[in-house]
Amino acid sequence: MLNSSLKERKERLLRLLKQYALKKGRFILSSGKISNYYLDGRLITLTPEGVYLVASIIIDSLDLKKIDAIGGPTLGADPIVGAIAVLSYIQKKPIKTFIIRKAPKQHGMQRQIEGPRLKRNSRVILVDDVATTGKALIEAKEVLDKLGARVIKVMVIVDRQEGAEENLAKVGLKLYSIFKKSDLGI
Repeated sequence: MLNSSLKERKERLLRLLKQYALKKGRFILSSGKISNYYLDGRLITLTPEGVYLVASIIIDSLDLKKIDAIGGPTLGADPIVGAIAVLSYIQKKPIKTFIIRKAPKQHGMQRQIEGPRLKRNSRVILVDDVATTGKALIEAKEVLDKLGARVIKVMVIVDRQEGAEENLAKVGLKLYSIFKKSDLGI
């Protein structure tokens, strides 16, 4: 997979998602919605092959020279941004990464954004594993807005096609996804 084409990596990632991350049943999502399936992105992003595929696909989808950092809401973005940091360094195109907490830490530096300091007008990409309503991504954007950073793109592994694209558009963001729910045959 290391020297495979973008198309081959996407095909392999889709197989992994279908085989390991897609669960059928009755689930309550973080959005509060009830679903008859669950996509556990961390079953992919916490494996060496899975996180490599995700990070390499995201990196290949971006012009890293036009952005200052990549990050997203904890917990879904954590392994993704870690892999992006390593892979971008190996490819000699290092990109800063960050994680956004739900709330500022109550001790230490009391940060809500962890990682190298972002500057005012930093151009950033937000990433996450799965988007349902887009709530976590919108909250992450609000944190970045307070800092003066500019979110220029939002990328997820899977768009569940349950309102995230529309909700993100309302706050001026376009959602890009590697896959949509329909790609998974749901």
